[in-house]
Amino acid sequence: MQVEKRSIDFIPEAERHGQPGSLFFIWFGANMNITTIASGVLPVVMGLNLFWSALAIIIGSLVGAIFMASHSAQGPKLGIPQMIQSRAQFGVLGAVLPLLFVMLIYLGFFVSNTLLAAQAMESVSPLPATGNIYLIGALCFVVALFGYRLIHRLQKLLSLLSLLVFVAATLLALQLPIPAEQWLPTGFSLSKFLVAVSIAVTWQLSYAPYVADYSRYLPSSTPTAKVFWYSYAGTVSGGAWMMILGAMLSVGIADFSSNVGSHVAGLFGSGAVLLFFFILYGQVSINVFNLYGAFMSTITVIEPFARLKVTPRVRGLFMLVISLVATALCTISQDDFISFFLNFIFFMSYFLIPWTAINLVDYYCLRKGQYRIADIFDLDGIYGRVNWIACGSFLLAIAVEIPFMNTTFYVGPIATALDGVDLAWLVGLLVPAISYYGLMKLGKRAQGVGELS
Repeated sequence: MQVEKRSIDFIPEAERHGQPGSLFFIWFGANMNITTIASGVLPVVMGLNLFWSALAIIIGSLVGAIFMASHSAQGPKLGIPQMIQSRAQFGVLGAVLPLLFVMLIYLGFFVSNTLLAAQAMESVSPLPATGNIYLIGALCFVVALFGYRLIHRLQKLLSLLSLLVFVAATLLALQLPIPAEQWLPTGFSLSKFLVAVSIAVTWQLSYAPYVADYSRYLPSSTPTAKVFWYSYAGTVSGGAWMMILGAMLSVGIADFSSNVGSHVAGLFGSGAVLLFFFILYGQVSINVFNLYGAFMSTITVIEPFARLKVTPRVRGLFMLVISLVATALCTISQDDFISFFLNFIFFMSYFLIPWTAINLVDYYCLRKGQYRIADIFDLDGIYGRVNWIACGSFLLAIAVEIPFMNTTFYVGPIATALDGVDLAWLVGLLVPAISYYGLMKLGKRAQGVGELS
């Protein structure tokens, strides 16, 4: 297998291949890991019972995946990675603004995934804790280096294995001593329920910055609806299932959140050792997404200032540096992983949602999928260096979100007045969508398609 030759450049039609059905395996498999299970612990930790936790997870997954799959549908049409397409909205240099936040998100997920895997491996690995972290980082580097095709193959295999493992884990979880009242619609808290919904929405949205990276190799004639629905079905079914499983295990197993991977493996008794390796496989697989996305984002940031020819050697060097930085961050221990993870989820939502609103409004409402690809790579092209409307709408949304935030380290005045209800995600969706659409229409700034329709 060869190292992937393409990076942020356009994929010619002659190099397109594959079927949209493969996207189901990509996104189903992407959710089949203990990090998704750990996300399902959060609603229970906040005080919801299993009934309300499961309902919030399902609603949030169904809603969040709409945006995620809408980004995926852009891939075959444009043939370029997701974040470089943001240059059409923010400008060639202006796109660096959302990219900086996205790169932090990649690193945050890498840290979360690696810590969970290393934590789980402690009981079976002869290596010390830091040794396990280095091992996982090295494995992620090798797989991410070979890129797109290897990722697809790994995800299809992971999906099939995960189906067997997590069906068994779910059956075992149903036998745990879970009180019957946990499944009754009692003890409802609107504020906690909405926070749980936003967690599930954000989980699905976390794939948005790189979801089109994995559909851009499909032929441009691939039906948009098929790309959308295969991506949607894969991520909703995998994500909601794992999160609900996590909620169940957190109720049925004492102190489950202290070592999610080890407790999941422990369900299988004498077969736990094999499960540890499966957990490692799953965490490496999902971390490859983060390294691959971080590589794409780094190249996108650098490319306007220094024209790089991304040879296999250059690609390997960048991936190695990113892997080393991400792995080094993992060595900083987290005393309370669940608290860290909860705040990280909120951090993502406050920046991802405004970006996704601007991107989708531009693609589906303003330009209707019509872009000049060559100009996305040109500082003097029709999209300009900085689109102040997009950048301003993005920053305005973040500023307006602040009073609505409800996290463990900050609670905004409006959230306090609403008895803790966090509506920042809704504000972050509506404010940039309305301001960007309105100002772009007002200014008739439809670069590349003339007058805005």
